[in-house]
Amino acid sequence: VVYVAFVVDTFSRRIVGWSAATSKETQLVLDALEMALWQRDRDEHPHVRGELIHHSDAGSQYTSFRLAEHLDAAGIAASIGSVGDAYDNALMESTIGLFKTELIKPQRPWKTLSQVELATAEWVDWYCHRRLHGEIGHVPPVEYETNYYTELTKPQVTTTI
Repeated sequence: VVYVAFVVDTFSRRIVGWSAATSKETQLVLDALEMALWQRDRDEHPHVRGELIHHSDAGSQYTSFRLAEHLDAAGIAASIGSVGDAYDNALMESTIGLFKTELIKPQRPWKTLSQVELATAEWVDWYCHRRLHGEIGHVPPVEYETNYYTELTKPQVTTTI
């Protein structure tokens, strides 16, 4: 059995971090979170302490002291959804559903963790750079972010009358 954890930016729908492992322990989600923070630094859009919220379901790996300490040290607020309510974490449920439907189920059986990791890396790249998302104007998440940051850095024109 292989478990995969994702960190998704709710603004752009971009998967910014992910991790795969053979156990569903805290390290799985810590690795996904570390990848997300690294990715944002690499993109030159590092997180600002106190401005991020990490929302998850109430699984034991997400309610662990280790994750809480890690989030606190990074200045990220923790938010845990209500137990048994898939709608409370709908974006992640949708992302996981797409992952399973578009990649995992059609290509099974999976024999090794490394097979899942390689296929997941390729799928995440496709999902972020080529898959169109209706909620963000039918563009890929990376394009949506690029457009946003381009608009943000344009000089503002003001006129006085």
